[in-house]
Order: sequence, then structure tokens, then C-alpha cells
Amino acid sequence: MYEYELRARSAELLRRAAYERLAREAVRGRRAARREAAERAAAGRGDTGESESSGGRPRRPRFARPA
Repeated sequence: MYEYELRARSAELLRRAAYERLAREAVRGRRAARREAAERAAAGRGDTGESESSGGRPRRPRFARPA
């Protein structure tokens, strides 16, 4: 019985590792696609490579300063 449980656990760990590997590959592929799209868009606009801020308003301090 112990040997059967050990094999089942080993198979489960192998399946989980394969699934996590696939998930990492998918994330890596999405990041690469996003990066390539940004590079194409930057090349089309003629940007210098400096990224814009995400918001349209100037950055403000998060908290008011004490007097």
C-alpha cells in the first residue's frame, strides 16, 4: 500500500510540475507578445524609447506634508 501511495504522489507532483511549466510558458509568451507590440507601436510613432506614465495627470504626493 505504501508503495502505491508513493507512486501516486510522485505522479501527482509530476503532473503539477508540468502544469506549472506550461503556465510559466504561457505567461512568458504573453509578455513577449506585449513587448513586441509595444516595440512596433513605438517604432510607428518614432518614440525615443522612454515610456509614458499611465495617467494623464501630473504625479502628486500621496500624503499631505505636515506643517
